Amino acid sequence: QVQLVESGGGLVQAGDSLRLSCAVFGRTFTGYTMVWFRQTPGKEREFVASIHWTLEQAFYSNTVRGRFTISRDNRKNMVFLQMNSLKPEDTAVYYCAARPPGLGFSRFASDYKDWGQGTQVTVSS
Repeated sequence: QVQLVESGGGLVQAGDSLRLSCAVFGRTFTGYTMVWFRQTPGKEREFVASIHWTLEQAFYSNTVRGRFTISRDNRKNMVFLQMNSLKPEDTAVYYCAARPPGLGFSRFASDYKDWGQGTQVTVSS
């Protein structure tokens, strides 16, 4: 069974940085697509960034490109999201998700079955 555990959220001021972590358990994630989504109350989960577990391909939403960086440590089975120059509009619950090999990258939350519990990020102005 796949288990994803996010951590690293918190309350920061605009312009600050945070680093989110996602620990993955339960299987080998070779070939998986690992993704960060975020969600605010009353809205759908929004794609933030993705990275292939094996390849160096990374994708970002237009709203975070240039400020956020996704990375992974295959040896530690972890995925990270470095968030710089945070803005109040980045406030959300951030979720880690995984998609099996062969299915490719998707920006749609409905295409992902394996999720973590989320970590709250709050950016004050």
